[in-house]
Amino acid sequence: PVTPDLLVSPTSQDGELGSECPEDRGNWTGRLDFLLSCIGYCVGLGNVWRFPYRAYTNGGGAFLVPYFIMLAICGIPIFFMELSLGQFSSLGPLAVWKISPLFKGIGMGTILIVSLVAIYYNMIIAYVLFYLFASLTSDLPWQHCGNWWNTDLCLDHHIIKAGNTTFPVNITNTVSPSEEYWSRYVLHIQGSSGIGSPGRIRWNLCLCLLLSWTIVYLCILKGVKSSGKVVYFTATFPYLILVMLLIRGVTLEGAWKGIRFYLTPQFDHLLSSKVWIEAALQIFYSLGVGFGGLLTFASYNTFHQNIYRDTFIVTLGNAITSILAGFAIFSVLGYMSQELGVPVNQVAKAGPGLAFVVYPQAMTMLPLSPFWSFLFFFMLLTLGLDSQFAFMETIVTAVTDEFPYYLRPKKASFSAVICIALFLMGLILTTEGGMYWLVLLDDYSAGFGLMVVVITTCLVVTRVYGMKRFCRDIHMMLGFKPGPYFRACWTVLSPATMMALLVYNIVKYQPSKYGSYRFPVWAEVLGILMGVLSCLMIPVGMVVAVLREEGTPWERVQQASRPAMDWGPSLEENRTGMYVASLAGSQSPKPLMVHMRKYGGITSYENTAIEVDREMEEEEEAESIM
Repeated sequence: PVTPDLLVSPTSQDGELGSECPEDRGNWTGRLDFLLSCIGYCVGLGNVWRFPYRAYTNGGGAFLVPYFIMLAICGIPIFFMELSLGQFSSLGPLAVWKISPLFKGIGMGTILIVSLVAIYYNMIIAYVLFYLFASLTSDLPWQHCGNWWNTDLCLDHHIIKAGNTTFPVNITNTVSPSEEYWSRYVLHIQGSSGIGSPGRIRWNLCLCLLLSWTIVYLCILKGVKSSGKVVYFTATFPYLILVMLLIRGVTLEGAWKGIRFYLTPQFDHLLSSKVWIEAALQIFYSLGVGFGGLLTFASYNTFHQNIYRDTFIVTLGNAITSILAGFAIFSVLGYMSQELGVPVNQVAKAGPGLAFVVYPQAMTMLPLSPFWSFLFFFMLLTLGLDSQFAFMETIVTAVTDEFPYYLRPKKASFSAVICIALFLMGLILTTEGGMYWLVLLDDYSAGFGLMVVVITTCLVVTRVYGMKRFCRDIHMMLGFKPGPYFRACWTVLSPATMMALLVYNIVKYQPSKYGSYRFPVWAEVLGILMGVLSCLMIPVGMVVAVLREEGTPWERVQQASRPAMDWGPSLEENRTGMYVASLAGSQSPKPLMVHMRKYGGITSYENTAIEVDREMEEEEEAESIM
């Protein structure tokens, strides 16, 4: 029997049309690849070194109230929106703006932010590798004073613990061996007078940075086909180590002091706006919304993947991991405070100070300290790597989707070029004053610019593209429409919360500092420009989009704000209603016919397609009557 031409997809026919199609993007190869990649991306270093500190400084256990409220208001809804955009279109963060080409600058801003973050994030992984190798000894190098990098202010905890009446110890003006190891040996920061004079390159750090970029490249070499397999280890193994550290921590003497300090609720803090802002910030950065990673990962899903279920698994799993990490960290800090005879708040720190100073010092107080130190830094390595995979996959996917004919067949080579370029740009972070540059990048690269990107995305999807249309797309994809909760959050609650965050950050702006060092004005201006540049991408993209259209200025704006002709599902059999036959070279008037030929019958998703088509026809009739 001869198959009618209408039922044959253009790529399956002989002729030039099939040969002109770009190489296939590919998909996840395993059922859990996507879910584990999202978990690995969201559960990162911030869960270990930011959440516990934020919790204890903002009301202890009471902080969980605003934390989960903010998770519900702006965490889960924006997370689901990003996944929906990516899965529906099967496009990266740049090409996805076919939804409204006028706002393609949002995608450009996202790529700029992610590139800056990827530069310094891999430097943190390089520090972790440095400590990981340093832990492969019988005696940790930051355990005692007396090394060439130590000063007269160095005082190790063994002396404090063994202190007696004949040798009174004053610890107010002393420095721990781990702090001097970090600042004077690893960073060698004494060789730099400030951000303006970075000093010489630290070649041991440079080699660690090269190694970290090599690891990242090898893992993303074949795109999601390779990184999707690596995350089976990097996303699950940290939980095993975290449980081990937690069990070891809670069995230590004095652990209850740290846990009580961490979780004792102080409900009076809930009356402070700062606590609610801190909760929203923690949710915002922990879930990684706005960076394009979620959208990129979802773009490699099949069209009917249940991302609604995955959204709740990942977001709630991320929150529970943060709370567990708090127990693991503060149980050890409680033990450390008892050993030193000082309050817990004097040993508790956040960020690199916790990971590279306080926790390593606590490790030296344990039996088999090199073993526990190795486990801790290996956990940080796996936590950091899968977040870095997401950043790199976002950049590579975004650009290759823009130039699929040229770059998709050479994706491995293009990935290598990107990795080499970002490695070279990150070399300044390996200098003696590199930490100053890292702090500057950390404070400004993903600050207010990222918030502007997320707010604009919400507004474009709900106001310009249309809430009804977006919900219809999700209905076509998942078989049901988002409920009132999601619609209310997307329309009002999430943008309003993000706007409040943005205003708060601007009003409460404080210049960057590292320890006692305050950054010069030119460095502050440079940091602010980093954030402003990502915001400027939006109006620049608007100008370019308008210039490409024809007609009066207003007509150009209207045309540029409408979805592109080829916007919609990437596979023709998934295109119904308004998306029928809008792909280049499309011959099929009804994708449902392709479905029936392929699957031998009508499934629940085809029923959904029929419902969507019927609903759209009814709306068109109602509009014509009016």
